Amino acid sequence: MIRTQKVRLYPNQTMKKVLDDLCDYRRYCWNQGLALWNDMYDSSLILDDKKLRPNEYKVRKELVANKEDWQYQLSSRCLQLASVDLGKAWDNFFNKALPDWGKPKYKSKKAPRQGFKTDRAKIVNGKLRLDKPHRIKTWYDIKFKGAKSLDGDLKVVSIYRENGKYWASLPFEVEIAKKDKTCKKTAVDVNVGHFNYTEGKVNTLPNHLKKLYKRIKHYQRQLARKRVVNGKKATQSHNYVKTRAKLQRDYRKVANIQHDIIHKFTTKLVSDYDKIVIEDLDVKKMQMTHVASKGLHRSQFGYFRQMLTYKADWYGKEIVLADQYYPSTQRCSECGYIKTGEDKVGLNGNRKHGTKHNEYICYECGSIMDRDENAVMNLLNLVA
Repeated sequence: MIRTQKVRLYPNQTMKKVLDDLCDYRRYCWNQGLALWNDMYDSSLILDDKKLRPNEYKVRKELVANKEDWQYQLSSRCLQLASVDLGKAWDNFFNKALPDWGKPKYKSKKAPRQGFKTDRAKIVNGKLRLDKPHRIKTWYDIKFKGAKSLDGDLKVVSIYRENGKYWASLPFEVEIAKKDKTCKKTAVDVNVGHFNYTEGKVNTLPNHLKKLYKRIKHYQRQLARKRVVNGKKATQSHNYVKTRAKLQRDYRKVANIQHDIIHKFTTKLVSDYDKIVIEDLDVKKMQMTHVASKGLHRSQFGYFRQMLTYKADWYGKEIVLADQYYPSTQRCSECGYIKTGEDKVGLNGNRKHGTKHNEYICYECGSIMDRDENAVMNLLNLVA
């Protein structure tokens, strides 16, 4: 299994310059490769010749043949891996089933996150050592913090710069021991702001996040006002850069808090249960309805499913997906009656019968239950 750890890098001034140059070089290789790929692709369409169609090997060979002198002072793996990622991006372009389907785009130097990849990094005496190009004499290992374990074979390392700080994702190939069987099962009903399961509720939007979201809203308005007043020159001002850095800082705080909550919750699920039932939700389509779309985005449904899936795979647990159209909210867990038409329960309850959002009243058997607890029991019945 591949276990990835994100660590904070603390490079000295020399290695900061090296990391910045590699970030710029990665962007340069991507943009040059994408421009070449587009030209080859257009030529194959115009001349109707499939042999002219581009691929990863052709583009990489052309980029290597046209290398400038300054490029030899930087890691060659940066160009190689940029070509690999470009090839994957073009393969995804022909798969319209992907949620973020689209043609590969050029990288901008104004993007808040810049990074590169290398498959020749090593861990030496607790520090990260990058591959040193030829003719370079001054080179240092990079200190880092945040790693829990450095056991296993190190694979392709991703390094990026954001808000003046440097981070690295260290993927290790390790053997993970399976967790003991508990012969227990549970179901998780995901909602805006909280997850419900058989033992209770987990809050994914705690109250202390409200202050951070207010600050985020304030900084976003400040940046928007500066762009309206100063136009394209706004991004060149020092005040704009400072405000953007504060915005990125608060976004990272929010992400760290929510990721910590979801990590602990998913670990508890795979430790305590053998079978876990979740809903197969089309989150993208739900967000496009603009009904509580911001709350849906902040609740991180997709991140929860992704994390739970790989942890269940690690520890030998089973994930059961309920059908996308399974009426877990409309179905009565006591008698099986399904509400239809004007009797359906919506985000604001039911107007016809005057029920609240968190109420479920069965019009067949008269049962009165909490809406989310009823949904959990309906999901749990799928593996009964």
